Amino acid sequence: MRQNKDLSSFMRDDALDCICPDGTREKMDAGSMERMKFIGITGGVGAGKSEILHYLETKDGVKVMLADEIAHELMLPGTECYQKLKDMFSDEDIWNEDGSFDRKKLATVIFSDEKKRDTLNGIVHPAVKKYIRTVADTERENGVLKILVLEAALLIEEHYDEICDELWYIYTREDIRKERLMRSRGYSPEKVQQIFDSQLQEAVYRKHCKVVIDNNGTVEDAIRQIDLAITNMENE
Repeated sequence: MRQNKDLSSFMRDDALDCICPDGTREKMDAGSMERMKFIGITGGVGAGKSEILHYLETKDGVKVMLADEIAHELMLPGTECYQKLKDMFSDEDIWNEDGSFDRKKLATVIFSDEKKRDTLNGIVHPAVKKYIRTVADTERENGVLKILVLEAALLIEEHYDEICDELWYIYTREDIRKERLMRSRGYSPEKVQQIFDSQLQEAVYRKHCKVVIDNNGTVEDAIRQIDLAITNMENE
């Protein structure tokens, strides 16, 4: 998973006097008084979220988490999630020789069968959310990070608004997303449409997300929108 950046630039040398309950005074680092912001980022498959996340993780004081990577680690052999999925999908042709999942085969199964997709989500996503909540709580207590970012396809469905300060929607037109997926992943038009049909409609994303990043133009255009959104968030 993605690592913390060098956060030394956010640790201030100056300190504030804090009056303790017993009347004594204690030095408190000024930087620790800044509340960490937790941003949840979502959008349809092929929306170009990776470039935006890459930009965010280059900024000092920012840590990026990917729900998909977390889920992958929680599904490795030996984990509780793995054993539950092994029991549920034992008859499916989705297993590698070492006992791990073949992720492409698993994706084909769950995108073609809503019931099986719901079964997998019901096992994996609660575990992922629990892990993410623990990380967020820990980072808030540490008081070092400026911004914690989470990218998750099911950000809205899994009610991450309960733990995130803001939800952001990366909007890209379907025709652009379709072309990207066919070119970069070799998907057929039918498979792309199958994936699109399994995801939320644009109106739902816009309803639940405070910030909409229009990613139909250049990377530079998207970056300008991101910087503005961060500035507005910090000034609230």
